[in-house]
Amino acid sequence: MTVQKTGHNYTKIAFIPLQTNLFNIVLVAFLLSIGSFDVCAQEIPKRNSSIPIKKGVVVPLDTVKKSAKVVIDTIKNPIKAVVKDSIPEKKTFLKSKVKYKADNYVKIDQKKKLVTLYDKAELYYEDVELKSGIIVLDYEKNEVYAGRIKDSTGKYTQYPNFKQGANEVQPDSIRFNFKTQKALIYNSRSDQGEFRIKAQVTKKENDSVYFLKGVRFTTSKDVDNPEYYFQTNKVKFIPGKKVITGLTNMVIADVPTPIALPFAYFPMSKETNVSGIILPSYNDSNTRGFSLQNGGYYFALSDHYDLTFLGDYYTNGSYGLRFESSYAKRYNYRGNINFRYENLITSERGFPDYAKQKIYNLQWSHSRDNKSNPNSTFSASVNLGSSKYFQQSINQANVGSNLNNTLSSSVSYSKTFNSIPQVRMSLSATHSQNTQTEVINMTLPTLQLSVDRIYPFAGKDDIKKGFFKNINLQYNLSGRNSITTTDSLFFKPQMFRDAQVGVQHSIPLSTNFKLFKYFSASTSVNYEEVWYAKTIERNFDVDQGAVVDKTVNGFDAYRTYSFSSSLGTTVYGTFNFGEDKKIQSIRHVMRPSLSYGYTPSFEKYYDTYDSDGTGTISKQYTRFEGGIFGAPGLTNSNVLGFDLSNTFEAKVRDTDSTKTEPKKIMLLNNLNLSTSYNLDADGVTSLAWSPVRVSGGTQLFKDKMNVNFGATLDPYAIDNSGTRINTFNIDNGGSLFRMTSANMTLNYSISSQQNDKNKNKKNDQTQRNGGREDDLFGRNTVNNGNVSQFDDDGEDPGEDVISEFFTSKLPWDMTFAYSLTYGNNNREREIIGNSIMISANADLTPKWKAGISTGYDFVQNGVTYTQLRFERDLLSWRMDFNWTPFGTNANWGFFIGIKSGVLSDIKWDKRSTSTR
Repeated sequence: MTVQKTGHNYTKIAFIPLQTNLFNIVLVAFLLSIGSFDVCAQEIPKRNSSIPIKKGVVVPLDTVKKSAKVVIDTIKNPIKAVVKDSIPEKKTFLKSKVKYKADNYVKIDQKKKLVTLYDKAELYYEDVELKSGIIVLDYEKNEVYAGRIKDSTGKYTQYPNFKQGANEVQPDSIRFNFKTQKALIYNSRSDQGEFRIKAQVTKKENDSVYFLKGVRFTTSKDVDNPEYYFQTNKVKFIPGKKVITGLTNMVIADVPTPIALPFAYFPMSKETNVSGIILPSYNDSNTRGFSLQNGGYYFALSDHYDLTFLGDYYTNGSYGLRFESSYAKRYNYRGNINFRYENLITSERGFPDYAKQKIYNLQWSHSRDNKSNPNSTFSASVNLGSSKYFQQSINQANVGSNLNNTLSSSVSYSKTFNSIPQVRMSLSATHSQNTQTEVINMTLPTLQLSVDRIYPFAGKDDIKKGFFKNINLQYNLSGRNSITTTDSLFFKPQMFRDAQVGVQHSIPLSTNFKLFKYFSASTSVNYEEVWYAKTIERNFDVDQGAVVDKTVNGFDAYRTYSFSSSLGTTVYGTFNFGEDKKIQSIRHVMRPSLSYGYTPSFEKYYDTYDSDGTGTISKQYTRFEGGIFGAPGLTNSNVLGFDLSNTFEAKVRDTDSTKTEPKKIMLLNNLNLSTSYNLDADGVTSLAWSPVRVSGGTQLFKDKMNVNFGATLDPYAIDNSGTRINTFNIDNGGSLFRMTSANMTLNYSISSQQNDKNKNKKNDQTQRNGGREDDLFGRNTVNNGNVSQFDDDGEDPGEDVISEFFTSKLPWDMTFAYSLTYGNNNREREIIGNSIMISANADLTPKWKAGISTGYDFVQNGVTYTQLRFERDLLSWRMDFNWTPFGTNANWGFFIGIKSGVLSDIKWDKRSTSTR
């Protein structure tokens, strides 16, 4: 016989007769009939035996190699003669090579036509991979058998693992036919997507169809001891497509439940986007009756966009519709659109509290990858609709959005033209909506155009230094179509009739230079021209007995100019206390600046009118009043401004003795003072000094606490009516300044884990609705939505055990906010705002989480919004409970359901209706 290396630690064996006799002829015929096998030489133990091969005897590889050396050069021709003249060739059933190996032994039984592999046996044929404790290959029946083996303690080990293509099965035993591709599998275990399936008997009809008997399937990680499963006796399984079952019963903790279906269908597509029905959830309301919510259909339209249609229906006639779509194109853009519409009916027709209302909300978010086109951008962030949507929606429970007073939107496009000079253009539409007053302000659209700076006195490559070389001019254009309307007139003809259109042109001419080495000076002259499509004409109307404004349609314009300059410097001061001190030094940085601005009077644009119908022309007005870019001034503006900013930083000896450098600590991030003086003030219609504004901020406790404060100090006194008078407060028996207002805010966030990756995680949908990114006003919830109240990182929470007291870990985080406001405009001297808010979350055990959001208002003497949250990880299931115990938003909600997306409709969700 010959021995030939084939690579990969395998050796190809071809048996060659040592002498021409009947035994060797039969042996050669046998080998030619079954094809060639690859045997791993390293897996067969070496032991001594005789050279002749007997029936049922294991042939060691070392003996084969020794015999091969003797006859390798003398027996090539006899083989060919034996094959052609004595034994006719047989067509092998194997299409390719079979590779196999085993740790203990490989046994070839010629009489029974069997090859037996024992202990860590492996067999490979085409796309079939089989690993098991024992494998028996019947090359006459074209079948392979695999099963477990017992260890020294009598326990079954080395369960078979059968893999064909992408399908993998882990049974107790298996029987497979290479020719027909059919198989019988006993106590199989397999993973199909999110499902884990265990069947007593599995019959593989072909590559596409499996029939299973005595089946349990679950999404639990442990299929042999699951916390729940579905039991059925008959299943037809088509890998990668679907599972069809007969009578199916749900079993929880090995206890059958009354939940059963006569048949069931589960799609098993491997595609990421598959269209399908979204089952609704049942709920009930005291005011609207029973309901089905969040039922609809998901349309997987393409790989780039999809569409979800959802609906709610209440038995009193209320209903809601929602359309949600996400779209994306890699390296280009991505976004999503949500539209919600609800027809709300309260009580029953004929009752005094009967009411009917229609509300809606539109959200659109779009972002573009800057790499797709660096010279142009397009973005959108839209949140508009009915002002009362978030307060009255039947499918939203979002206190942060409920308390928000403003909805805003912006859609913008910008493009840069790489000309000389460079030109930038942007086109945008904006929207701002007050949910309390229901007033809506929109710009449809706003055009911005600017030409880059031109330096007329500096060459292309000159250094721009000095007064003349730094002289530059620009051109800016701003065009706007401004609309102010209300909810009731939104997108009605009157909304567009009241629109204001205007264009503003400005050409600033400016320069900057150094003065006396340490001062930075700048000066500018600005020319401005404003165009309007509408102006007003004011007269006394005799019929109405009042002054009325008449709109005059037509082009009109005014032109103004102004002058401004500024002078500033930076002053550094360091106070050293010695390197042996705890505080080694304090550094103070001051940045004072002085500014001056002058705008002359443009009285020529003003007219007079009769204010009382007597014919006496006594008052002035400008026809440009109410314009979107303002109106020209009637009086001179001659103002001198002063601003001072300060920062304080300390060097502190580090507590770590290995550190050689001191540690820097910021004492005050900023401390700003600002005021102005009107040089043309007459003391009657205007006062010279404006109030002094003081503001500052710092960070404490290793930057975990943000502190911000501010105060307004007025140097003038007030009269009995609260009007400022031209008398300094100190001359009126008071102090140098009268504090008219002050405020302070504290924000503090701490966590048991310094690098908690979820600590700063934002709730994007809550922010899009207008709420806060933190949970000081609770977590956003959507009725019947399977959304965790806590950040879920997808990791195994571990065992549900309590550690020893001194070594136990209790992950937690807390957010703290405090606000204090003082008012003294009319000598009331009172605290007008004083509240504290706290939000805390903690893992009571690895599987129990709890949270609370609450606060207290010391002015109103009442508890602010309070929410309690609890969640239990039930392995394959999740349970949560949230409760708002009091207030206009009082409600509660309970949810329990399966985590897996494929069975997310198996849940129980019960929520009360808020009392708002």
